Amino acid sequence: MRKALAFSAAVLVAAASAILFGVATAGAAYALDKVDPYICPTMEKGSGTDCFLEAIPQTYTMCRHIKSIEVMEFGMVGAQEGVNGAKTDGCIDKHKLSVNRPYQAALRAARNTAEVQSLRKLYATWLDSMTKLRPIPAETDEDYKERVVRPYTEFSVQIKAIHALVDAPLPPAVKKPPKKTSPRA
Repeated sequence: MRKALAFSAAVLVAAASAILFGVATAGAAYALDKVDPYICPTMEKGSGTDCFLEAIPQTYTMCRHIKSIEVMEFGMVGAQEGVNGAKTDGCIDKHKLSVNRPYQAALRAARNTAEVQSLRKLYATWLDSMTKLRPIPAETDEDYKERVVRPYTEFSVQIKAIHALVDAPLPPAVKKPPKKTSPRA
């Protein structure tokens, strides 16, 4: 009986320790533990910024491929008629959600306003590019294919600029001289 009680007590102590350790380290938990490796296959264990920068072209490619399939199935004109564009619309909605976590982590990790602005600009470019996956009326197949490939260049330029900002050393903080106080009369 004593052995059973001692064992039960040991189990309870171990469980309590695990819970307390989990609670104590919850704030230090990795910001991207729940990111789907589908959107950042090589950076899922990297920083939020690394994952976000990888997810932008990755998710755009996924939705571009889906739109290409719709264009092949229904033609340029029919790709958006009725429910024919629903798969692309679903892809866009899905990836707005999936990119949100690494995007928010990247914003939190930004060290200055230039990084924040660059991340926001890239996100806005990505959103705009996703909505422009739809064929334009009277657009030729060749024009469409050329147009939907252009965002990759813009993504690349912006991602390189963000990497440069992130990798740059922070300037030393400038200390302000203490304010002089005037003697009170």
